[in-house]
Amino acid sequence: MERDERGKFDTVYSAKVKAGKRRTYFFDVKRTKGDDYYISLTESTKKFNSDSFDRHKIFLYKEDFNRFLAQLQYTIDHVKNDLMPNYDYDQFEKRQAEWEASQDERAERLNTHNDDMDW
Repeated sequence: MERDERGKFDTVYSAKVKAGKRRTYFFDVKRTKGDDYYISLTESTKKFNSDSFDRHKIFLYKEDFNRFLAQLQYTIDHVKNDLMPNYDYDQFEKRQAEWEASQDERAERLNTHNDDMDW
C-alpha cells in the first residue's frame, strides 16, 4: 500500500463537481490501513474577500453505501416531485455550461493575446 509524503494513504479515485463560482464538491475514494475503501465527500466553498476556503467533509463507509444512496435519492425526489415540482432544475446546468464556456473563451483570448507578444 502506497503512502503519500505526509504518511496518509493514497486516494485511489477522485472526481469533482463545480457548483458555481465559489463551491466545489469532491468525491474521493480512499484506502484504509486494512486495505478497505471508503468515500470522502467534501464541500469546498471559497470565502468572501479571501483566498481561503471553508471545507466540510462526510466519510461514507461501504456498509452504509446502499442506505445512504437510497435515502439521498428519496430526499432529492421528495424535493423535486412533492415540494417544488414546477421548478426548472436544469437551469443550473445551463448556467454552469454558459459560465464554463465564457471562461474557456476568456482563456483562449488571453492565450491568443500572449502569442501575439513575441518580443
